[in-house]
Amino acid sequence: MNACEPVRGPRKAGVVIASNRAAAGIYEDKSGPVILDWLVEHGYETFPVMVVPDGEPVGAAIRALLTLEPAVVITSGGTGLSPDDRTPEVTLPLLDREIPGLMEGIRRAGAAKTPMAMLSRGHAGTAGKTFIVNLPGSPKA
Repeated sequence: MNACEPVRGPRKAGVVIASNRAAAGIYEDKSGPVILDWLVEHGYETFPVMVVPDGEPVGAAIRALLTLEPAVVITSGGTGLSPDDRTPEVTLPLLDREIPGLMEGIRRAGAAKTPMAMLSRGHAGTAGKTFIVNLPGSPKA
């Protein structure tokens, strides 16, 4: 091993799904497994998907994952305009630095499928060494 080569262990990632109905068992979450599969395909070790109600439970789930020092935390859902959609509000205080260009790109890509994607209010940024991104809950967005 070269002295300048970074030491790498397994990269860890967590997924938080914000959905009142999925958390209550009214319907099965389908986004979490898709995101988890993508992470595994890209070499991440993953924690079990956390399906929580919208609002502060999302912030609590992100904070719990941060104690495990993952490289990535991905949230899905809670980024729209309904009163319960609070994922951006509970994520923003956790970020040390924002990456607004990433969210602009995500919204632009989603707008090619549905104009509603432009209404997503998600954030992306870093909390310490962890990258956090809020994805829309709708697969179309």
